[in-house]
Amino acid sequence: MKLRLTAAIAALTVSALSTSAFAAEPVVAKLQAANSGASKPVAGGAVFECLGDMCAARTPGADTNTVRGCKELSRQVGAVASYGPSSKPFSADQLASCNESARK
Repeated sequence: MKLRLTAAIAALTVSALSTSAFAAEPVVAKLQAANSGASKPVAGGAVFECLGDMCAARTPGADTNTVRGCKELSRQVGAVASYGPSSKPFSADQLASCNESARK
């Protein structure tokens, strides 16, 4: 009985870990204006890799795909034209809120 319970817990743990590993889709930001050079700003608990007018967080955190995370990024790199994972990009209202904090 104890062995079955241990095996069941182990199976659930492996399943949960593998599901969360695949669930984190990269968060991508297209900037309104290209920046010179490469940079690695931290926003929403993730490191973005920026080059030209594109920034991407390959391993986003829980706050990365939020308006707060977008605001943190825009403060550092400027206004964004689009933001979010490809499966669920930000709406026009979310982008407007994000860009209120954009670096001028």
